[in-house]
Amino acid sequence: MANNKNEEEVDLGSLFVIIGKGISNFFNFIGSVFSGLFHFFILILLFFKKNYIKLGIAIVIGAIAGLVIELKEENKFGSNLLVQTNFDSARQLYNNIEFYNNLVKQKNENLLAETFNLNQEEAKSLKKFSIEPIENGNDIVTTYDELILSIDTLTAKSYSFFDFKRTFTKFNYKAHKINVLSTKNDVFSKLDEVIISSIIENNYFNKLKELTNENLNRTDNLLRKNLAQTDSLHHIYKKVLLEEAKSSKQGTNIDLGSTRKNSKELDLFTTTLKLNKELKTISEEKSEKSEVVNIISNFQPIGYEIKGVSENRSVQLALLSLGLMILYLLLIKLNKYLENYNYKK
Repeated sequence: MANNKNEEEVDLGSLFVIIGKGISNFFNFIGSVFSGLFHFFILILLFFKKNYIKLGIAIVIGAIAGLVIELKEENKFGSNLLVQTNFDSARQLYNNIEFYNNLVKQKNENLLAETFNLNQEEAKSLKKFSIEPIENGNDIVTTYDELILSIDTLTAKSYSFFDFKRTFTKFNYKAHKINVLSTKNDVFSKLDEVIISSIIENNYFNKLKELTNENLNRTDNLLRKNLAQTDSLHHIYKKVLLEEAKSSKQGTNIDLGSTRKNSKELDLFTTTLKLNKELKTISEEKSEKSEVVNIISNFQPIGYEIKGVSENRSVQLALLSLGLMILYLLLIKLNKYLENYNYKK
């Protein structure tokens, strides 16, 4: 018995020693990480202290070069067109905007002038076309709900929301923002009509619009007829109840069907609410899909001037010059280290 107790005490003692060493090693590791980070931070400070004159000269040279370039450049102005696309026309819109931007890159001013009915000076002023989706999480949820309602239950169970979200692209968002840059601030109002016409004059999209609106109108008429019939039934039912109430006053009757009558009245009320809700949805859909592309906001007649640090050439070139100088100094330091390493060998 004494031997067993001694063995257990030895095992426990060894276990505590192992745990103690593990905890000690863990805290030593954490300490070494913080020590390494502190050492790295000090090295960075020493690097900047040693080379601050060279770095300062690089920043000044870059800033001056940027200022010279900026003074020579013309002022740039921007304007935005917000649209809502229907019938999967977003992809075509993106292709068209990319085409216009390629014309700008290629400096094809003649085709730009012809496309947008501009003069040569106005066409030359165009500097960039771009488009981006207005990302809205509700678009993903709404589109997923519509998909689930249109497929069978078994398929819906095997297709999760996260799978659907991964396949959701920029073309699937409802609203999109078209951005144009120009050196003239009054050219933008001449662009939106051409951009929109390139989509709405497409025969395929127009055919889809016609078919969709026909179906919506048919559904709208059917729902209105059903609502009118429900209202008629409601009025008839009220008359029947009034007649029954009058007849019940003339004698003592026990109404055993009152519960069923209340249930029928509730069913009529529920049906009316459902039909009104469906009518509201159809009306909203008709409003949205009355056009291939709905314009939310036109280009501003007078564009806004492009300003800010991201567009400031002095800041850009100063930072670029600083980065190049730091890289140059680090390469010199690396070269010295390699030379000393070979010498030691």
